[in-house]
Amino acid sequence: MNANRAAVLPRDHEQEKGLQHVSYSTHHVAGRSAIDVHAVVEGPEDAPVLVLSPSLGSTLATWEPQAAALRDRFRVVRYDHRGHGGSPVPPGPYELADLGADVLRLLDRLEVQAAHFCGLSLGGMTGMWLAAHAPERVRRLVLCCTSARLRPAEAWAERADLVRREGTAAVADGVVTRWFTPRWVQAHPEAVRDMRAMMAATPAEGYASCCSAIHRMDLTDALPTIRAKTLVIAGHEDPATPPEHSHAIAEGIRDSRLEVLSPAAHLANVEQPEAITRLLLKHLV
Repeated sequence: MNANRAAVLPRDHEQEKGLQHVSYSTHHVAGRSAIDVHAVVEGPEDAPVLVLSPSLGSTLATWEPQAAALRDRFRVVRYDHRGHGGSPVPPGPYELADLGADVLRLLDRLEVQAAHFCGLSLGGMTGMWLAAHAPERVRRLVLCCTSARLRPAEAWAERADLVRREGTAAVADGVVTRWFTPRWVQAHPEAVRDMRAMMAATPAEGYASCCSAIHRMDLTDALPTIRAKTLVIAGHEDPATPPEHSHAIAEGIRDSRLEVLSPAAHLANVEQPEAITRLLLKHLV
């Protein structure tokens, strides 16, 4: 494979013209049953590996602004969580450990011993789990617009039930309006429509089962065990994971620092792509 050609690790392992596909079987990692998630790998094969993990209800496409800017310096790995995008949709409910085991399986597939990890929202929760439970696999960590514990837990159970009954489209409008500031929504109506379509296309079982993982998640006690040098990023106007959640994470992780971006809501990497890229480069290079 050419150094800068994209490699795709797909759900169904079918061959697509011009892309390298790799097939592996399901196995167990850290006591969980890991699956082969869909991933896109770009950048020089000898560069440091950077994994970009998306939010609940979104796909690896949301990291395209950062991937385009970073793939000359890093071997950039973007992937879809189980139940999202091109990844399989195993029966739920899921645990955060399942999502973490999928990433470990992905690193094994790529023969990567350790990587930088940047996760947003659900991706950040996955990153904290990895840094606490598989610290040897995480070099530096970036946690964007995320939380170690989201309450009330009942709200996540109710959302999962609603999505299983009526589909993901039933919550798409409400979720996407929380992803961006009102000013950004007004200025980028086409992008908002695309984001809503992506959200509504998420399989109901996958979305609901990831809601169940958040429902049961509490990483508070794990934060002091994280040894990876960590950058925590918050969106000042984020209604889903307000800045106080990022403050709590930064206080809990010994070697960490906090940046708060404004204007930015939940998908800060989409609303403030250049700022997020600058922060990533400063932290990782």
